[in-house]
Amino acid sequence: MLKSFEQMKEALRALPEKRRVAVVPAQDEHTLEAVHHAYDDGLVEPVLIGDEAAIREILVRLNISAEGMTIINIADPAEAIQKAADMARAGEVDCIMKGKTETGALMKVLVNKERGIRKNDVMSLVAFMESPHYHKVFAITDPALLTYPNKEQKKAAIVNAVGAFQALGLENPKVAMIAAIEKVNPKMKETVEAGEIKEEGIDGCILEGPISLDLAMDPESAGIKGYTSPVAGDADLLVMPDIVSANALAKSLTVLGGARTGGMVLGAQVPVLLVSRSAAADDKYMSIVLAALVGKN
Repeated sequence: MLKSFEQMKEALRALPEKRRVAVVPAQDEHTLEAVHHAYDDGLVEPVLIGDEAAIREILVRLNISAEGMTIINIADPAEAIQKAADMARAGEVDCIMKGKTETGALMKVLVNKERGIRKNDVMSLVAFMESPHYHKVFAITDPALLTYPNKEQKKAAIVNAVGAFQALGLENPKVAMIAAIEKVNPKMKETVEAGEIKEEGIDGCILEGPISLDLAMDPESAGIKGYTSPVAGDADLLVMPDIVSANALAKSLTVLGGARTGGMVLGAQVPVLLVSRSAAADDKYMSIVLAALVGKN
C-alpha cells in the first residue's frame, strides 16, 4: 500500500543513485524553483537544458547555486527539447520536465516516430492524490490528455497507470472504472465499456466496473449497499469516463478537499512532467518526486 507522499519521498531519497530530471528549456523561474527544492532536499539531480546565460541569470536572482547541477547550453528551444529526448533514449535522464515552452511544442518533439521517446500507442496523464479523507495514495486518469477516450484508449491508460504503480512498488493495484451506477446500461456508454474491459481483463491489476465513486472509495457505503468486491472501499486507481469528470474530480479534491497531488504523462520511455505555471508549489514538487521515482522503471 502506498501510504503517503512522504513515504515516496523517503523511498526516492533512499535510492543508491539520484534520479536525473531533465528540465527543458530550463530558463523558467517557477520551474527552476521547484526542481531546486527537490534537489536541495537531496532527492534528484537536475539537468538544465536551454539558454545557459538566461538559466544562470535566473539562478542568481533566486539566490540558487548552480553547483551540483548539470547545465547544457542549447539556445534553440526545439533543439533543447530534442537533446532531452536523446538523453532519455540513451538512459541518461529518468524523466523530462517542461520548462519555458508550450506543451504542444514539447510533445511534438517527444512523440516524433524517428527521434522521440514515445513507447506506447497511447500516452496518458495520471494524477496521484493524497487526501486527508482516504487511507492511502490513489490516482486518477485521465484529467488532462485523453478528452473522450474510447475503450481501447481507456485500456491503454490503465496499462500506463498500472506500470507506474508497479514502479512505485504496488504490484497488483485495484482499478475502479467509475460510472454513476454499478450495472451495465446500454444507454450509458461508460458502463458498457467498463463491463467489457473487466470481462476482457488486464494483466497486473484487479479490475472493477462499472462502479460508483462512493463504492470505490468508501467501505461503509459498499457495506450499506451490499456491494462485494476487492476493489470496493479500497481503490488505487480511478478511471474516469472522460476529461471533464476526471479534471473536475482532481480539482475538487485539491481545491475543496485539501488533497495534495502530483501528476505525470506516461506511455513514453520516461515520465514527462507538464506542470502548469499556475500549479501550487507543492504540486510541482510532488510531481518531480513521483516522476523521478517511477523513472525508467
